[in-house]
Amino acid sequence: MKAIQLEQYGGPEVLQLVKIDKPDVGNRDVLVEIKAIGVNYADVARREGKYVVPTPLPFIPGAEVAGVIKEVGKDVKRFKPGMRVVSLIESAGYSEYAAIPEMTLAPIPDGVEYRDAVALPLQGQTAYHILKTMGRLEKGETVLVHAAAGGVGAIAVQLAKLFGAGRVIATASSEEKLAHAKNMGADHLVNYTEVGWESKVRELTDGKGVDVALEMVGGDIFRKTLKCLAPFGRMVVFGAASGERSPMDAGELMQRNQSVVGFFLPQIMKNYEVYQNSFKELLDYVRNGDLQLTIGGTFDLEEAAEAQRQLQGRKTMGKLVLTTSYKTES
Repeated sequence: MKAIQLEQYGGPEVLQLVKIDKPDVGNRDVLVEIKAIGVNYADVARREGKYVVPTPLPFIPGAEVAGVIKEVGKDVKRFKPGMRVVSLIESAGYSEYAAIPEMTLAPIPDGVEYRDAVALPLQGQTAYHILKTMGRLEKGETVLVHAAAGGVGAIAVQLAKLFGAGRVIATASSEEKLAHAKNMGADHLVNYTEVGWESKVRELTDGKGVDVALEMVGGDIFRKTLKCLAPFGRMVVFGAASGERSPMDAGELMQRNQSVVGFFLPQIMKNYEVYQNSFKELLDYVRNGDLQLTIGGTFDLEEAAEAQRQLQGRKTMGKLVLTTSYKTES
């Protein structure tokens, strides 16, 4: 089978198309013929050797996959060949086939395309659990979503509304991206490249601040977001795209009963029931038309380097997807 592999850390050019054997199928695994693959910043961090856990070489990136089951292990109970499935895996998604543990799979409902389903395992689940599980969003509360035109952000804007948020304040770096966030349902728009954006957020809340904030940049953005929190506000941190450290004075949190909470999706995945229930809920939202997924670009598997190049250049909106034989079929 074809796969995209890196043998050294570096830029997009280290991603090489290789031919390797199909993976063996364990007793509790299924062999999936992959149709669509999600492209994420985690893949970039893996390629650069900067991911939160070590990346052994050689390495095949790719954590989000959707496709059709071709073979099942002898102890698999819930799935059969021919079923359409989506999954979040540790690695090896940039390939034509993958052996995937049964416990990580979710069936794709009729009417949901592979490329839409593959936007959910990482970014959809992240937005879901940041808001509901870690952010403990309650009806009527105000939510601040950074990078609201991105993969997580665009979903988070919509989910916040579905979960009952009173207002959603969206930030982005350009008028085009802000317009996209508005189309997703954002109530207020703020350009975070402008000086004093945090003051504008506070003005939009009549000085109170926001109840839940999503933060994944770090550094100066982290510090300014903290200033946007209301009393009893929760900031959920799920990344540090800037690479900068985010020092914090705990005394500030104490004075206003605020919380800074970390989020790492693999910990959620250890709770099978929680993980599967949220997966089903997200897929149902898509099937019913309640959640709109923006596909920012579709690339052939062989174009993985270009897909990552565009993602890193922040020139895209929504989800970037690699495809194998998949084109338009659902």
